[in-house]
Amino acid sequence: MAFPIVDRPGIEADPSVPARHAVIFDLDGVVVDSFAVMSEAFAIAYAEVVGDGPAPFEEYRRHLGRYFPDIMRIMDLPPEMEEPFVRESYRLADQVEVFDGVVELLVTLRSRGLRLAIATGKTGARARALLDQLGLLPFFEHVIGSDEVARPKPAPDMVELALDRLGVPAERAVMVGDAPTDLASARGAGVVSVAALWAPPDDVGELLAAGPDVVLQRPADLLALCPALPGR
Repeated sequence: MAFPIVDRPGIEADPSVPARHAVIFDLDGVVVDSFAVMSEAFAIAYAEVVGDGPAPFEEYRRHLGRYFPDIMRIMDLPPEMEEPFVRESYRLADQVEVFDGVVELLVTLRSRGLRLAIATGKTGARARALLDQLGLLPFFEHVIGSDEVARPKPAPDMVELALDRLGVPAERAVMVGDAPTDLASARGAGVVSVAALWAPPDDVGELLAAGPDVVLQRPADLLALCPALPGR
């Protein structure tokens, strides 16, 4: 199923809308394709802690964007799964791939003068280690993990912290995510919410029902929302 770029009335057509100065990205499913690694790590953790039987990864994926302990609570799974899941995620990190077009997008956004940050369901340490391994860490001024705020997604705390650290008001920022939790966090913080479909979620309908301000099919489509700042 194909979706065009969808702007709600007035978002980009209204010349009174302030220029974007910052983009806040979710990590998994937006910047990196880590689903195969997460699936394997989740299966190993489930087998070690829960035992035999199929690991419910598809249900786990529906909650991505949230902090791992919160997902375990929602799924009624043992919190002890976190240790082997994180261990295996680190072990398999060299299998994580950057989505096609993301590096070019980041280069262009930076050249246009925009400031970039990450707000992820991972812990900050894991996110920074993965981005560093992939050579992407220098693109982002701040990388904020779920363990670094009082209330992780879908609360707005992560996005608000990113805005505060960047020194950018909400009306001059956008948040790009691939899950309803990302959109809820963006909405709560008062920033434009962008749904990324280059890693189609299990339920596209659920993501669209969450009411994104903009729907994008490819990383490069974001550039239409983020023209160069004056002097760049």
